[in-house]
Amino acid sequence: MSHAIATFFYIGHLRPAPGSWGSLAALICGAGLIYGAGLIGLCAGIFFVCFLGYWATARETAGKSDHDPSEIVIDEVAGQWIALLPLAIWPLPFDSAAFYYLFGFVAFRLFDITKPGLIGWADRLIGPLGVMLDDVIAGVMAAVAMGLVMVMQ
Repeated sequence: MSHAIATFFYIGHLRPAPGSWGSLAALICGAGLIYGAGLIGLCAGIFFVCFLGYWATARETAGKSDHDPSEIVIDEVAGQWIALLPLAIWPLPFDSAAFYYLFGFVAFRLFDITKPGLIGWADRLIGPLGVMLDDVIAGVMAAVAMGLVMVMQ
């Protein structure tokens, strides 16, 4: 079960760029959460994914030299869902929101790949906290960027 959770039901085994595949799957699921359950549903999902992601990552990396294997993408799910928070706070019809979903995906991937500032610091932490925390911070930064763009429109 921990492997299924850590790889977001095996999406993490897709190549190339498993993190991007995980983020794309998370984007689709996150949109479903927003339109199906709103802000409370997305926040509950984020909490649930962070909690289960930490547990699954700890189980999958225990005793291994690679503390952040590429197939673990549950961290991308948590970060991508956090990046979508502005769309849950200020709901838009899907046709109007499509730009923001794309923006949230690209902003999250950009922060996650380049790892500026606190994201890089968190990425250097060893263990499941580091695996999860860098993506959580990248998600927060992407959410702030999206929120600023939404407010300025």
